Amino acid sequence: MRMYDLIMKKRNGEALTKTEIEYMISEYVAGNIPDYQMSAFLMAVYFRGMTEEETLAMTMAVAHSGDMVDLSGIEGKKVDKHSTGGVGDKTSLVIAPIVAACGAKVAKMSGRGLGHTGGTVDKLESIPGMRTSLTQEEFFSVVNKTGLSIIGQSGNLAPADKKLYALRDVTATVDNISLIAVSIMSKKLAAGNDCILLDVKTGSGAFMKTVEDSVALAKEMVTIGENAGKRTVALITNMDIPLGNNIGNSLEVIEAVETLNGHGPADFTEVCLNLAANMLYLAGMGEVEICRKMAEKAITDGSALKRLAAMVEAQGGDASFILDTGKFARAPYAYEVLAQRSGYIASMNTESCGIASSMLGAGRETKESEIDFSAGITIKKKMGDYVEKGEVLAIMYTSKEELFEAAAKRYQEAVIITDEKPAEEPLIYARVTKDAVEKLY
Repeated sequence: MRMYDLIMKKRNGEALTKTEIEYMISEYVAGNIPDYQMSAFLMAVYFRGMTEEETLAMTMAVAHSGDMVDLSGIEGKKVDKHSTGGVGDKTSLVIAPIVAACGAKVAKMSGRGLGHTGGTVDKLESIPGMRTSLTQEEFFSVVNKTGLSIIGQSGNLAPADKKLYALRDVTATVDNISLIAVSIMSKKLAAGNDCILLDVKTGSGAFMKTVEDSVALAKEMVTIGENAGKRTVALITNMDIPLGNNIGNSLEVIEAVETLNGHGPADFTEVCLNLAANMLYLAGMGEVEICRKMAEKAITDGSALKRLAAMVEAQGGDASFILDTGKFARAPYAYEVLAQRSGYIASMNTESCGIASSMLGAGRETKESEIDFSAGITIKKKMGDYVEKGEVLAIMYTSKEELFEAAAKRYQEAVIITDEKPAEEPLIYARVTKDAVEKLY
């Protein structure tokens, strides 16, 4: 078998066999296929696409290129959630404790933030003492004891994806739906959970900018998951507006705790309840409506908050910060971003809002960048709100006062104020299952 022949076959629009795809991925990881040939193949896929069978075969080959996590040491049904990335997206900190409180298990590997999107691991590490790097034995023990554990990605998970993504990033082949689906689902399948909920973001702060593209990606990923024997559902959620009111690591932990206390922002709470209900549905806890009531009860009776505190304590963190968020260190400098005219907020470029937060020190430009856990933004006015000239749009926080000017300018440019009130946008556009796309607006 020769890579040259596989490139030509795909270039001519033909489908590759499972054996051919497995050969290509294993030989590429082994270093026997050079980058220039794999680049040619990726470009052929970009223009010619892949069949359902090819996409599944490539996903499984990439998943099996490294460690396949065996979660059989964890009792009960294990359910995972994956978000395609957003701004202010601290949903894992709320829904994982809710799901655990309702009887399912959440054994979750999460990433760090890069660019305008935040990372769950960074948020957790803003809690003093919190460990997100655990041995497998520790990981299993925490999940069995508390019902949940969120750790950083460890081991040799899907090494083929790392190599392929680096190549796609420099060959203009990132935004191909099949290749995106392979990248996401290979890691989810390697992580070993029984069922998977996909939170596919759409809008200005998301990778997929339109609902149509988001639905197409969701359908492809759900199909992969189901064909791999995992119960899989996707929700298409709005990322044209930052989720909740806080952007930044400790700020987002505080907002997550407020939500578990029943006092979170309405938009964030609604999205979390929908995500949690669908995770419980996948875990076999009943129909979505029943599962939503279970999720609501886990907030009102305080059991979900107790689960979060228990996980933090089990992973070495100071759980008193969960019980009293006033203990989090506050940034030494604050700056009010003011409205430059009166009117309605017609749109918010969510990506720019996330970049502004990163510019304050809340995110990283490179993997080596240091994070200021106290830095970030508290949003005071969101899309649809009326503001007077000079009214506070947002408050910025940082440990370096000189960062305000550029970050505030970026945020001002992200917020468009007009005389007309914009139409209200839905928080959740659709629910995608193996059988249907159910529109929720």
